[in-house]
Amino acid sequence: MALAPSLHSLVHPTAVTVLQHDLPGLPEIVAQEVATFTVRRLGVLAAHMRLGVAAIALLVRLFASIAGQPRLLWLSKTHLPLLGEYFRLIRSLSYAYIWEK
Repeated sequence: MALAPSLHSLVHPTAVTVLQHDLPGLPEIVAQEVATFTVRRLGVLAAHMRLGVAAIALLVRLFASIAGQPRLLWLSKTHLPLLGEYFRLIRSLSYAYIWEK
């Protein structure tokens, strides 16, 4: 199954950044593989959920491109309703993949 290019370009860099921060000993190649798995799993969500995730991911990527990586990591610890859930979704999919591997 081909990855949705827009979802991949929005979620993948954020997932890699969060993984490298949360698990500093994780090799780069594994972080890339886990982030790709995360994007694949998000790609099979129902259309309305995928649209919502893409909208939040777009806002997060814009914020990261303006504010930088340290602020993105700060944002990943937020408890704001939608942003907190977005990062929790990325972490839960990523950690589940690592745990099973």
